[in-house]
Amino acid sequence: MTTPILEARGISKVYGHVEALSGTNFDLYPGEVTALIGDNGAGKSTLVRILSGAEQATAGEILFEGKPVHLHSPTDASRLGMETVFQDLALAPHLSPVQNMYLGREVMARGLLGHLGFMDKKRMREGSRSAFDRLGATVRNLGGPVGAMSGGQRQGIAVARAAAWAEKVVFLDEPTAALGVVQTKNVIELIRRVSAEGIGVVFISHSMPHVMEVADRIQVMWRGRRVVTYRKEDTSMEQLVAAMTGALERVAS
Repeated sequence: MTTPILEARGISKVYGHVEALSGTNFDLYPGEVTALIGDNGAGKSTLVRILSGAEQATAGEILFEGKPVHLHSPTDASRLGMETVFQDLALAPHLSPVQNMYLGREVMARGLLGHLGFMDKKRMREGSRSAFDRLGATVRNLGGPVGAMSGGQRQGIAVARAAAWAEKVVFLDEPTAALGVVQTKNVIELIRRVSAEGIGVVFISHSMPHVMEVADRIQVMWRGRRVVTYRKEDTSMEQLVAAMTGALERVAS
């Protein structure tokens, strides 16, 4: 197998007297969907915040394309081609899909107008439409506020925005939570399209059916550590639930 695009070794995180992560490991390969699962408090979101630069580990190291890296902020992760969609989506509800797509990455007009602070709205609109269409995101109104759109559309915009700017890795924290059947299907298809472009996807979910549907590998966390990793075809929902609850005797690094 190729070198992991992203790897964590011995990651620990302590908040006061609480140890959220205890020497956990993690790996992700290019173009794969790896699900990160575990019960509430297992450390999934903490690990993703560390891997995406939103928090720093107390101990351990992160390797990107086989080389140690220090991620002091999400900006550092973005420079490496990694983007994150957290549960709150981080969308500005009063802005349009186009404005959200280019928030912080605005395309300025050419020449004097750009120097005067004018944006190239046409190029941003065309770029947004291309990104949404390429990933199958159902965004019908590019000019309306995203706050007025359905949960599925907002989720599609957030995933498409991350995929548009990510070159290597996308983290998705509970992307199908609180969505209907059709909306969930669209997000699952978005994940497949993103991984088909060679981007590694980290999929955090409590939904075992969704995990089994879209993941290539499944990494299970329990009490702040990764306890086992399965290929999807080598496991079952019963095994995964057992690992999540600490019922498995076998512990893998």
